[in-house]
Order: sequence, then structure tokens, then C-alpha cells
Amino acid sequence: MQRRAMLLGGATGVLGAGAYLLWQGRTAPVGPQSQAPLTPFGQANAQETTDPADLPEIIEMTKGNPDSAVTLIEYASFTCPHCRNFHLNVYPQLNANYLETGLINFIYREVYFDRYGLWAGMVARCGGPLRYFGIVDLLYQQQAEWTQGSPAEVAESLRRIGRTAGLSNEELDACMTDAAMAEAMIATYEANIAVHDIPGTPAFVLNDELHGNMSYAELQGLLDTALEAAG
Repeated sequence: MQRRAMLLGGATGVLGAGAYLLWQGRTAPVGPQSQAPLTPFGQANAQETTDPADLPEIIEMTKGNPDSAVTLIEYASFTCPHCRNFHLNVYPQLNANYLETGLINFIYREVYFDRYGLWAGMVARCGGPLRYFGIVDLLYQQQAEWTQGSPAEVAESLRRIGRTAGLSNEELDACMTDAAMAEAMIATYEANIAVHDIPGTPAFVLNDELHGNMSYAELQGLLDTALEAAG
């Protein structure tokens, strides 16, 4: 609970050009992070958290075939340059050859090194499962642009990406100021990394075996071997 309180400043606000969560992140992240300082924006009492029983359910974002004997989990941060490179250069081939064809089950799990990554996750989830991966694509494609500037400028850049995906300003305001959702997202993130102690991002868990960042050729070899073993 103390660790969660350190991660989350328990307040939200609408300030300046956009709405953005007020939270406090880790002092020692395990991978690349944005330039955003890991301190609360404004006054927030980090001890005031929601009862876990009252937190909303966090939906697991998946693609491919949920019944496949091969499951690939990706752990990634929206502010991580290496994750951006993977999603621009490797993920399209993974998606075309293994996900859209239904060969494997793919699970995407968000990692939060900083508040900007958390805000991006809130915008991505604002579109629900049907729009989620499309917004993820936009976040990675435009990572160099939306991670720059003041918190208010970053928030407005994220709102612009949300509007591009068809979300209204009202929907975005509601999503970006949802403190209970933010706390639930952080709690889910903490629970996931307690199971998979990832050294950095992107990280991959293929049928319970942890792997680091890799090229498409390396990933293809691992997936084909797993599919062959699964029969």
C-alpha cells in the first residue's frame, strides 16, 4: 500500500489547456522514462486512495486467438523509445503473421515509468477494446511530439490523439480525470510486475518464459518453435 501511495497522488485536475492526472511516480524506474518529473503536479495527498473493492475492473487488452496454446505478453511503456521502435518496426509483422492469422494469443500490458505514460494509457483505454490498439499505434507513431512540452501541453497533445481516434472532448475529459481508473491501472501494473519481474521495456513473456527486446527474426524463431512444440 505504501508503494502504491508513492506511485499515485490521489487527486485529479483540469488545469490550463487540458485535463491531466496528478500523481507521484517511482524515484527509480526500471527503464527509459520521459522528461516529466516524477512528482505530483499541484497539491495531492498520496495517502488518500480508493478502497480496492471500489476500483473499476481493468480489461486485459488482447489480440489474436485467445484459445491458442501459445501466448505472448508484451510489457511496454508509451514513453519508452525502444518500445516505439518495436511497435514501428517489429509489431506490424507480428500482427500480420501471427495475430491476424489467429496463430497466437497476444496480450499487451502497460508499464508506467512516469505520469505521461500513465496519461497515455488512460487515453488509449478511453476508446475501449475496439479502439485501443489503434490509439496505441498513434501514441507510438507520434511519441516524439506528444511527450514534449509542459504537462498542460502534453495533456492537450494526448487529447488531440484521442480526438483523431474519434473520441469527443467530453469523453476525454471524463477519462483523463478518472482518479479511480488511474489507481486501478497502477494497481494492475504493480500486480503484473510482481509476477513478471521485468528488467526494462519492452519485455516479452512467451508461455511463461521471460525475454528481452528483440528483432522480428528472433521473435519469429521463438514463436515458430513454441507453435511447433504445441502441436
